[in-house]
Amino acid sequence: MKTRNVLLSYWRWPPVLRLFVSASALIVLFGALMRFIEPETFRTVFDGVWWAIVTSATIGYGDIVPKTVAGKLAAIGLIILGTGILTAYFASVSAAAAARETAFTSGQLRYTERGHAVIVGWNERAREVLLRLARHDASMRFVLIDATIPSHPLPNAPVHFIKGTASDDAVLEKANIQEARFLLITADPHKAEAEADKDTIVTLLAAKSLNPSVYAIVEILTGRNVQNAFRAGADEVIQTNLLSSFAMAASLRSPGAASVWETALYRLDGQTLCLLEPDEQQIGQPFAAVQQQLLKQNVTLLGVIHGDHGAISVAPDRPIQQSDRLFVLAP
Repeated sequence: MKTRNVLLSYWRWPPVLRLFVSASALIVLFGALMRFIEPETFRTVFDGVWWAIVTSATIGYGDIVPKTVAGKLAAIGLIILGTGILTAYFASVSAAAAARETAFTSGQLRYTERGHAVIVGWNERAREVLLRLARHDASMRFVLIDATIPSHPLPNAPVHFIKGTASDDAVLEKANIQEARFLLITADPHKAEAEADKDTIVTLLAAKSLNPSVYAIVEILTGRNVQNAFRAGADEVIQTNLLSSFAMAASLRSPGAASVWETALYRLDGQTLCLLEPDEQQIGQPFAAVQQQLLKQNVTLLGVIHGDHGAISVAPDRPIQQSDRLFVLAP
């Protein structure tokens, strides 16, 4: 009964593993057999195994060869059996590698690592985000989910592609959303704004149901859906239309302002806008003094965020409080 169970277990193994075990057993068997048939030629079992490997692999160094008729007959048997098994094994390995590569490029391969960022939606904004972050943080890993593109759009970047609709639990699980650290949902540029916002919120609800602790950043196009996004669990909401309309209005009031902002954004390529917690020495000091201290570290203090609603202050005499966060431009 145990033998039958072992055989059944063997046939349940992947084909590559079965072929590897079979080839290894055959090589060891013929190595031991040659040691038994010609002990003077094959002084150890390892000599026999070495000979069996180079013979079945059709390398044939010729450093050890059988001299008796029985040894040559055994060699013929090894060539007939071993060459076929090894050829099938290497063919299976190649086929498995090709299948994995095909699954990777077509978005069918499950992501198994943790601590990654999931990006939903492939568009120019997603491209810029992925390329910019990949340049400046080589340790960060990304999973892109999209149902519209046929294959991996950035195969040479540290991005894993999952093809499918992000509001589908199976697709999110394939992206390992349960172990993700960040979630960024971009608005679908091919849909009307209200429809795109609705899809964003549905995707957010699906992701939060699988991983309530994931830090979710969503792009919302219409102002009336901002609160709906927060109710659905968004940690941050980016209002793309609000930002762009602000730039347009500024250019109408002061022609050329938009191009200046765009140039400034390109200059930020080597720096990062971020929020820092004030240290013990900075607490109680006025804004202007802390700003001068940070400038010596090549860090520019742009403002102080305080209050639950994220009010920003740039008053030079206002002292830094423990609950404040420093809005800085850092290398």
